Amino acid sequence: MKEVLYPIGIQTFEKLRDGGFVYVDKTEYIQKIVSGSGYYFLSRPRRFGKSLLLSTIEAFFKGKRRLFNGLAIEKYNHDWLEYPVIHIDLNSKNYVDEKSLVDIIEFNLEHYEHLYGINNSGMPVDDRFMSLIRSANASTGRKVVVLIDEYDKPLLQTIDDIELQDKYCGILKSFYGVLKSADQFLRFVFLTGVTRFGKVSVFSDLNNLRDISMDNEFDAVCGITEDELHKTFNQGIGKLAAARRISVDEAFSSLKVNYDGYHFSDNLTDVYNPFSVLSALASSNISNYWFSTGTPTFLIKLLQSNDYDLSKLNGDIEYDPMMLTGSVVTPRDAVPMMYQSGYLTIKRMDPLFATAFLGYPNREVEDCFLKWLLPSYGCMSGEQSTSFINNFVRNAMSGNVDGFMGSLQSLFAKIPFHKSDPALLELHYRNMMYLVSSLVGLTVHTEYQTSNGRIDLVMETAEYVYVMEFKLERPAHVAMEQIDDKQYALPFKADGRQVVKIAASFSNKTRTIENWVVE
Repeated sequence: MKEVLYPIGIQTFEKLRDGGFVYVDKTEYIQKIVSGSGYYFLSRPRRFGKSLLLSTIEAFFKGKRRLFNGLAIEKYNHDWLEYPVIHIDLNSKNYVDEKSLVDIIEFNLEHYEHLYGINNSGMPVDDRFMSLIRSANASTGRKVVVLIDEYDKPLLQTIDDIELQDKYCGILKSFYGVLKSADQFLRFVFLTGVTRFGKVSVFSDLNNLRDISMDNEFDAVCGITEDELHKTFNQGIGKLAAARRISVDEAFSSLKVNYDGYHFSDNLTDVYNPFSVLSALASSNISNYWFSTGTPTFLIKLLQSNDYDLSKLNGDIEYDPMMLTGSVVTPRDAVPMMYQSGYLTIKRMDPLFATAFLGYPNREVEDCFLKWLLPSYGCMSGEQSTSFINNFVRNAMSGNVDGFMGSLQSLFAKIPFHKSDPALLELHYRNMMYLVSSLVGLTVHTEYQTSNGRIDLVMETAEYVYVMEFKLERPAHVAMEQIDDKQYALPFKADGRQVVKIAASFSNKTRTIENWVVE
C-alpha cells in the first residue's frame, strides 16, 4: 500500500498537489468564493489552513487547471484564464519597529514590480501598491487579483506596545486604503487574519467586503469535518490504531476528543484542528501538536489584568456572536481574542436570545491552556507546577487531607496580590482553586448544585469524596456548620466511598488559607 504523505507545514497548493500529498478537497468552497462577491475576509486561528486556502485561490486565478484535476471545482465551467495575482504575506517576520513593517511590505512589492518591469523604490508603500496594481492591469489587459495573508500580524505582535501599534495602523490604513481607490482595476480581493482592527479602516472603507468568518456557508472552509476525516484519512487512522494498540473506532474517538470541537457558525458544524490531525496521523501518536507551536502569553496577561473568572471558560461564557469577530479598535476584551485565536469556540446557541455559549473546543486546548495558566497565576515554573500537581494528587488519592491542603496553603502564600477589593481577592482564590482542581486529573466539580445550595468544591477519587467549603475572613467552623446545616455530604453517602468534609478559612492579611478543619 502506498504511503500517505501528510502536508504538515506545506502552504503552497502547487507543491502539495505535485508532491502527491493528501488533500482535503475544499474547492467546492472556492467555487462559491470566486463566483460571488469580489471582496472577502476570513478570520481563523493560526495553522488552520488560511495560507493554503489563499494559495489554492491563487492557483485558480493563474489558470493552473492541471492542479485541480479530480477535484470538485473541475465539474464547473471556467475559462481558466490567467489573471495577474499580487499575493502579499505578512506572516513571515517579527515586527519590532516601524521600519520592519515597511521593509516586509516593500519586499513583497519588489517581487511583483520586477515581474512587471517597474521600479518604484523610494516611493511610499501605498503609492507603490497603487502603481503596481495599475501596471499589472495595463501589462496583462486583465483586472488584478489581490491576496493578503495575515493582514493583521503586525498589529497582533504589537498588542502590548500601543505607540508602535498606532504607527503600524497609520501605515496599514494607507496601504489597505489603496484597495478602495483601485476598485476599477481589481477582479478579486481576499484578506485573511485573526481579528478585525477598526483603526486600519479596511472594514469601514471597503463597504463591499464580505466577512465570511462566521458564515454558515463557509464554516468548514478551513479545517477538517467529520465526513472529511472518514473519507480522506481511513488509512492513517488504521495505522494510528495499530500503533496505539486500540481499535479503529477508539482511534477515531481519540482524535475527536483531542482535536475536534471547533464551531465557526451557529450551525455548529464540527471542525477538527487540521494541524493536529495531520501531525497525529503522520506520527501515529496523540499529542499536543497545535498548542506547542505557539504560546498564549498575551491572552494570559489579558485574563489576569481584567480579573477574569476562569471557571467561566469551561462553557459558561454567554456572548453575542456578532461581537466575536466584530470590528475592534484594540482587542482588549479577552473573550473575542480567545475565540479568534482558537482557545475558545461556540459550544451551544441560545435561540431565544440569539447568544452563544463559549468554552474550550477540545482536550488539547483545555489541558494545555490550563497548564500554562497555573504557572502564571501561581508564580512558579513549569517544573514546579508539575511537581505541585503530582504531590497534590498523591495526597488526595491516599486520603492525606493535611498534605494537599498544606500544598494549597504554600501555593497561595507565595502569590503576590496587591488589590484590596475583597471581591477580587475572593475571585483570586476561586481562580486558583479552579486551576488546581481542573489540573489534578481527578473528578472535580466547582459550585456543585444540591437541593439545599451550592458546594464550593467537590473532588472525587476512587476511594474518597471531598466536600469542601471555603470562607473569606470567617472561621473555618462557620464553613463546616454550613456543610452540616445544608447536608452537603448527603448526596454522596450511598456510593460506598469515604466522604470527607473540609472547611477552610482564607485570610485577608496573610493572603492564604489560614486554617482548616476536617470531619
